[in-house]
Amino acid sequence: MDTATNSKLQSVNLGDFELTVFSDGTYWLDGGAMFGVIPKPMWGKRKPADEFNRITLGLNSLLIRGGGKNILVETGIGPKLDEKRQKIYGNQALLLHSFETMKLSPDEIDIVINTHLHFDHCGWNTYYKDGRAVSTFPRATYYAQEGEWEHAQEQHERDAVSYLTDNYNPLLQSGQMKLLKGDAEIAPGVRVKLFPGHTHHMQAVIVESQGKTACYVSDLIPTTAHLDPIWVMGYDLDPITCIDNRKRFYASAIPEKWLVAFTHDHEHPFAYVERGERGRPVPRYVE
Repeated sequence: MDTATNSKLQSVNLGDFELTVFSDGTYWLDGGAMFGVIPKPMWGKRKPADEFNRITLGLNSLLIRGGGKNILVETGIGPKLDEKRQKIYGNQALLLHSFETMKLSPDEIDIVINTHLHFDHCGWNTYYKDGRAVSTFPRATYYAQEGEWEHAQEQHERDAVSYLTDNYNPLLQSGQMKLLKGDAEIAPGVRVKLFPGHTHHMQAVIVESQGKTACYVSDLIPTTAHLDPIWVMGYDLDPITCIDNRKRFYASAIPEKWLVAFTHDHEHPFAYVERGERGRPVPRYVE
């Protein structure tokens, strides 16, 4: 598997596909929330926190090119947060800079896949034009899980803060977003597979070509610091299911040597997962 890195974007060739990490920049989240019940003296060795207990996280999207299609997985936080929330998260809304670096227009995106509908994964789905949310990728078909959208509509007090309806409802109203009911093939060699736990209907994106596999695993394993099955997040709706699905993921990803794309790891967006000396999952980074 060949890798190539320019000054801003990291790309990997996987069979007939080219996979490139696009970045919407970084943002801050509370370190304790990101590591749940794991004590800070343990997680702090992997992700040092600032004086406010915040850690820096990436906002990695994945461009999949091949088979005559440009497929974008996730769209970051985007430009629609109000001033208060933007100050809290410190995000930069840089995704379109990756398009400029790649010399690619948003009009050239054929498919957008949202693994789930939290605001930090689908923010550039739309942008405000004359006070109205309109599609950032006007030619694309967007895909999300129906159960995820239904939960987002509930605006449950547990996680309503994670959902911003202007990121997806206008796309459903226009017919541009399609809702899936479970595992599905999106394009030849590209499919989605449910891995619940973080949300009840979160999906990963799997790319297969010439006997090789890559997976954008999303918030099932948000960074390489979260590889241990029990290092789950306080944000996870069902941590036990999350642990079980990490084990299910490793049962295929480790022996089959899947390349894994990490959604929030700004330092190491790509890695392979292997068994360490104690049998725990450890990363082998793609530099």
